[in-house]
Amino acid sequence: MVLLSFDIEEFDMPFEYGKEISFEDQIQISITGTVAILDLLAKHNVKATFFSTAIFAIHAKDVIDRIINEGHEIASHNYHHSQFEIAHLKESKEKLEALTGTEVIGFRMPRMFPVDEKEIYNAGYTYNSSINPTYLPGRYNNFNKPRRYFYQQKVLQIPASVSPLIRFPLFWLSFHNLPLRIYLFLVQWTLKKDKYLNIYFHPWEFTNLNQPEKFNFPKYVSKNSGEQMIERFDQLISWMKEKKYTFGTFKTFIKTI
Repeated sequence: MVLLSFDIEEFDMPFEYGKEISFEDQIQISITGTVAILDLLAKHNVKATFFSTAIFAIHAKDVIDRIINEGHEIASHNYHHSQFEIAHLKESKEKLEALTGTEVIGFRMPRMFPVDEKEIYNAGYTYNSSINPTYLPGRYNNFNKPRRYFYQQKVLQIPASVSPLIRFPLFWLSFHNLPLRIYLFLVQWTLKKDKYLNIYFHPWEFTNLNQPEKFNFPKYVSKNSGEQMIERFDQLISWMKEKKYTFGTFKTFIKTI
């Protein structure tokens, strides 16, 4: 099963590269990208999971309503994208449930930062997808973590997918920078080995990031963004459909474990 997921949030990443961006633009850019994602998923009749911050959901209610109405899952991506307190775990869950009218059972920490599993459990979550079980310089070293799903402190851990053996990450940066045929080879290898695939993206990738004066992103971030990202993602899903891979939300997946 292919688990497509999207972290929908305030687009605050320009701050990491010394650029200012208004809160209104943060929300609008993420709305634009999320609409592009939803259009692609609808085109291919594919369901996915959207990890949303409570702040984004509050300011993008129409988009959240569309996500729910089209049969996708909403999970928590914390209350804020760049602020965290333990209380936010439960507060974000409750706010998202109030906004969507659905049960929120999953969590993903912004930037895949570590989070106390006891607190995840205490906040009422069933699963956590906050681990990228590889090494990313300046971010994390998770070579000691299992590649596949496992339980910790009564919470089901669903790490992001990495390739067998060398643990090459299959997350958004890889999709932008690898030749598509190489990325598809790694996806096929991982699916054959693990029987499922967990890959994640962001809505702002589906907008034009190649604006150095505005965002100051390095080439490896802005490469293949905007229309190029939409086209590549369309090709990815088309290829997966040709391979007869099934798609599902995290809620659907955990019922099969």
